[in-house]
This record gives sequence, C-alpha cells and structure tokens, in this order.
Amino acid sequence: MRATVWTVANALGVVAGSGTRGELLTALLGAPRRPRHVVLPADAPGARELAADLRALGDVRVALEGPAPGPAPPPGTPASGRPRLSDPAAVCAADPVVVTRAYEEEPGAYGGLGAAWLRAGQALVRDDRTAADRALALLAALPGDAAADVRDGLAALAADAPWTVAGAREGRVTALAVHEGRPDATGDPRTRALARLGDGTRLALDERGRLRTGPEAVPRLVEAVAATLATHPATALAAVGGTVVTGDRMGCAHAFSLGGVEQAAPHSGRVTALAATDGPRVYSGGADGTVRRWLPGRERDPDGGGAGDAVEGGVVARRPYPVAALHARGRALAVAWADGLVEVRDPDDREAAVRSFRPGGAVRAVALLPDGTLAVGTDTALVRLRPA
Repeated sequence: MRATVWTVANALGVVAGSGTRGELLTALLGAPRRPRHVVLPADAPGARELAADLRALGDVRVALEGPAPGPAPPPGTPASGRPRLSDPAAVCAADPVVVTRAYEEEPGAYGGLGAAWLRAGQALVRDDRTAADRALALLAALPGDAAADVRDGLAALAADAPWTVAGAREGRVTALAVHEGRPDATGDPRTRALARLGDGTRLALDERGRLRTGPEAVPRLVEAVAATLATHPATALAAVGGTVVTGDRMGCAHAFSLGGVEQAAPHSGRVTALAATDGPRVYSGGADGTVRRWLPGRERDPDGGGAGDAVEGGVVARRPYPVAALHARGRALAVAWADGLVEVRDPDDREAAVRSFRPGGAVRAVALLPDGTLAVGTDTALVRLRPA
C-alpha cells in the first residue's frame, strides 16, 4: 500500500512521509486547490479504496488502468524478482515498488535497510532517482544502530551523488536557525520558525503567529516587533544583524529595524518562509510557489524593479508547489519545497548548477552552516549534508 500512496503523492506534488492513506489525504487537503489528475494501476494493493478516497476530495480525477488484481499467492510462495533485502546494491538497483512491497510483507531489520527504506520511501519510488540518489537518501535515513557493512555499502553507492552525509540525528525538527556556527533546532510543534539577531537574541514564531523570546531581557526592537505581531500575526520570520523580517498571510514582507519599518508585497497569497543576509537582503517564499528577493532600504532591487514593488522583480526560483523553508548564507540559498525537494542555488547566477536532495519526508526547515554543510530538518531527523 505504501508504494501506491507514495506514487500518488509524487504525482500530486505533496508529501505522505509514512505512506498511509490518511497522511496523503491530509496533505492534499492542506495543499492549494487546483484540478489534478492521477492514474493508478488497477492491480496495486489498495488502489480501488484509495481511488474512492481521492475522488471524494472533489478536485482529483482518478483513472484505474491495467488488469484487475489476481488471486493472492498461497502463503510461503517466494516472490519473483525480489532482491536480497539486506544488500544495499541490490535494493538500490531494483524496482523500488517491488522493494517497498517486500519490506512491508517481510518485516525485518536487514541491517537497518528496512527502517531506512520505509522512512525515505517517497523519494525512492520516483522515476527520476538513480541508484546513487537512492543510496544517499537511504544513508541519510539509516537508524543509528545500522550495520557497518550496510552503511559502508550505501556510502560507496552514493559516491556519484551531489552530497555526502556529514551526520544525522534522529528526532523531530520543526524549525532551525544557526547560532555560533551550529544548528539551533527545535522539535516543538508549536514553533513555526526560529531566527537569531546579530547579538544572539533568539526569536521564535509560534503557531499563532506571535513572537516569543526567552526569559532574558530583549532589545527594544524585539519588544516593538512582538507588540506588532500580537495584533497582526505573522506567517514567517527571519533576522539578520539588527533587522527582523516577518511575512503575513496577505503576501507582504515587513523589515523592522531601529530606523523604522519597510514593506514589500512579493507574493500572491501567504508568505510561507523567509531568509535574510547582510545588507540586508531578504528572500521570501510563498504559497504561490515563488522565491523572491528584496533589498529593504535600497531604491532598486538587483533585477531592476523598485524596492517596494518586489512582485515584478527579484524572482529567484519558481515551481508549482509552495515554498516550505528558506535559509541564506553568502551567495548560497537553500530552498525547501512542499513536495519534499531541497535545492541549494546561487541566487545571483541562474546558470549555476543547483544541488538537490530529497529525504523522502516533508522538510520543515533548512540551514546553511559556516563550514559549508546543509542542515535539513524533517519530522524524523536532522541531517547534515556536505557538497560532494
């Protein structure tokens, strides 16, 4: 059943991390509504029940193609075409749908491969994944007690991937910031975003769009921003130096500093993520599937648009999925999308190569660290990746 759910989630641009019907339907209900179409193989386990659930949403057209499922084989019948489930090379090269069904039907540790496959599965069943891509995703998803030979085998297979795994820590991550060169992570489900001012002040945006700080005294600017958000809740947060940046559900971005407040309207619909670097230079991501650039305090942005008219200029990236998270450092910008893709790009060079990664589950936060690594926070882990 998981393989069918993940295949549908990939086709519809959402994430159903654990592969359940309920998770898929919840993700679709939370995604922007638009006409969608998906084709299911009629003989896939649970296909007809899933088709009925999808049709009930009202905006998904479903077609069933292929022969109806035949009778189930007698118990104990060996399945044809299944790889050895403890062999990293075999499972990375095999049909991922077959592998997924095998791990479901024959539960076991398999040196950690079974748990890793079912954790990263949605990234693994995609048609555009190579064996190296699958090995990288599995390596990032391995449990801490995975067998050494499995870990070494995956590392060798992932040699051609754009990243290497620099470390992984199991546990939920809901928001990320960078402090003293290290990831500052939280798994608090009530925290929507984290940010750090230049003096180290830690800012948190809660699920109601209010600004939260620790018990220590905070700068006057933070007090003013907190008072503003108490009556005008935010949907995204970033900070750099002495500037706090917020976004709202109307698509506007606000840059607060001791010199005042500047505003831009970069998005159609909710601002879903923000990042800021020195300058300040602000990157905003929206439910409209765009990442835009804005330079508060400057007359014109780098693309020739007016600073207050960021809707017409400053487009850095665009995909047909909402932006889930952003982080910027120097000339690098990390973007996480709602379909589970993470990209690191040079926003000033559209011809430069883009490094991508798919962990399989939904990406909640990203952070670029001073040592060049990328931290990716999901519902199950904090993974650090180093460019290969």
